[in-house]
Amino acid sequence: MAKILVIEDVENNRVLLSRRLTSKGHQVILAEDAERGLGVARSEQPNLILMDIGLPGIDGWAATKKLKTDPVTQAIPVIALTAHAMQGDREKAVEAGCDNYETKPIDFNSLFEKIDALIAPPTAS
Repeated sequence: MAKILVIEDVENNRVLLSRRLTSKGHQVILAEDAERGLGVARSEQPNLILMDIGLPGIDGWAATKKLKTDPVTQAIPVIALTAHAMQGDREKAVEAGCDNYETKPIDFNSLFEKIDALIAPPTAS
């Protein structure tokens, strides 16, 4: 299916996401912080990135902005993952360059629908 980069600082969340994604046939690459994730995104060119927002150091908002301003990574879709479901967070995700947004705890049916929509091949018209 797709190569998906998961940038998540909590090990249990990385393991859970990795297991659920691989069970759907995806290849998963893991990074525990934004600095590593940015480098992996450039070198591995994943089909999609799941970006935790509450990362230590560079947060997910800033990391997404860096990805979207880098010509090498700007076309990679990003789904923000956040435990913060505050009013205005969806808008903040869009402003940062995220292509979609999923709150924690993760509704995997919803997440898989969002992933499928972003990695689906373009339809011929």
